[in-house]
Amino acid sequence: MQEPQPTGTGTSTRAVHAGENRSKLAHAITEPIVQTATYTFANSAEIADHFEGRIQREEYGRYGNPTQRVAERKLAALEGAEDALLFSSGMAAITTTLFAMLAKGAHVVVTDDAYRRTRQFLHQVLRRYGVEVSTVPAGDYERMEEAVRQTTRLIFSESPTNPYNRILDLEKVAAIGRRHRVKTIIDSTFATPINQRPIEFGIDLVIHSATKYLGGHNDLLAGVVCGSSELIAGIRDLQGITGAVVDPFAAYLLIRGLKTLALRVERQNANASQIAEFLARHPKVDRVHYPGLPTHPEHEVAKRQMKGFGGVVSFEIRGDLAAASRVVDACRIPRIAPSLGGVESLIEQPALMSFYELTTEERLQIGIRDNLIRYSVGIEDADDLIADLAQALGQA
Repeated sequence: MQEPQPTGTGTSTRAVHAGENRSKLAHAITEPIVQTATYTFANSAEIADHFEGRIQREEYGRYGNPTQRVAERKLAALEGAEDALLFSSGMAAITTTLFAMLAKGAHVVVTDDAYRRTRQFLHQVLRRYGVEVSTVPAGDYERMEEAVRQTTRLIFSESPTNPYNRILDLEKVAAIGRRHRVKTIIDSTFATPINQRPIEFGIDLVIHSATKYLGGHNDLLAGVVCGSSELIAGIRDLQGITGAVVDPFAAYLLIRGLKTLALRVERQNANASQIAEFLARHPKVDRVHYPGLPTHPEHEVAKRQMKGFGGVVSFEIRGDLAAASRVVDACRIPRIAPSLGGVESLIEQPALMSFYELTTEERLQIGIRDNLIRYSVGIEDADDLIADLAQALGQA
């Protein structure tokens, strides 16, 4: 097949054109869906040519698909990475990457304000296989460096973090990794490559739940890891064994979603900034966790390394769990649901949606307050979203 044509350097231009061949099957504009589980060979000689590296082609669906490859090239171009690898979900990207890079006796440093399932996998699953884990406060770089041991292989964090939007200084994290010859991984789902490109700051691997902003329409599950060709190759080898692969139709939907990524994120950034400013002034709101606000503890770091502050606004109302529920239930535009990053606004209480089985005391131990609300801002009109929030806060 013809190699992908060079595109412009603008982010939106890359989102639309990067990774795609100029000429497509049947002269289509859109990338075709290659809906097949396996691939035929013309003869035995072609099999030998494939396995001995004289030709590049697909062999079996678990090892790759042409539609998937286009999405991967596009994502690598957006992140400024050498390569990218798609998975069936964001958690599949995280778990396969960690399995590929860790072994018995290895040690991982992870920050505390990170996605719950990531921390569960590290502390509950990997520990059963002899991997040791140290948790440090997000933003405490002295503690992070002190936690590094001779057996440390990875430093893992998010930026922005979920749900409190903490911002890590990526240059500091990368520097700690280089000093100790430890690989660094950032889950950049909240930021997207439109707002932040961690590889530019020295981070080794970047992970996204492509289910969120990258797909953008709440209609697919996928995950991706981006980085150097060498690191991605090792992860790809394990994926071929574990089988956590994306299906061709999900890859097609992801390509379609990526074409409008820059436009959607620009609108979500603007909407979220207006909502955060409104909430910061509201008498029934105690605290707003949004990196675009000057009151945010890492606002200056965010200004330095982000082009936009994201579309998630977390805030604490003046009241208890029931008061927060009244606000959520009174909202008429956002739907109550987990996830984030789609064109539709979503709202939820982490204490109920993700930590329902825990007591208030247990939730507080891991930093989840009962009065916390997470608002994933969509692309609706900001004035409508703010008016809706204003009437809902009246129910608190």
